[in-house]
Amino acid sequence: MPDMEKIASFTVDHLTLMPGVYVSRRDVDAATGTVVTTFDLRLTAPNREPVMNTAECHTIEHLGATFLRNHPAWSSRVVYFGPMGCRTGFYLVVFGEVTSGEILPLVRELFAFVRDFTGEIPGARPEECGNFLDQNLPMARWLAERYLTRDLALAADGDGSRLEYA
Repeated sequence: MPDMEKIASFTVDHLTLMPGVYVSRRDVDAATGTVVTTFDLRLTAPNREPVMNTAECHTIEHLGATFLRNHPAWSSRVVYFGPMGCRTGFYLVVFGEVTSGEILPLVRELFAFVRDFTGEIPGARPEECGNFLDQNLPMARWLAERYLTRDLALAADGDGSRLEYA
């Protein structure tokens, strides 16, 4: 295999990373010339807390994508929302140069929506989803509540260590 540069997310120390809201990267979109900001919405402490199971991760993805694509102020700026392969969090990609502090209110709204959601999960019918049975709303709601009360509270009111990579 040829020498390859290590991607930026692999240079973050996952042995000390705490749950929070981090700018993972900023790039200029080649097609539009617009800055794109990728956020690391970290829900569990990597390698120290259990990862999310696929069912609750899948539910948060369905609810989160639906919420963000319908948000009155942010829908046109959302590029992507989806889970990390390691199942410790989610990536949120938006158009524009946005800081963790600026995106924090949206992230709070998003996870409050997940925490409070009842009813049929959007897009979770067999004709809408390739793995429609792999859903866990009660656990998704529990994870959202924990993220809101434990991690986002610390991100907003703490020393800033949950908003910027160390």
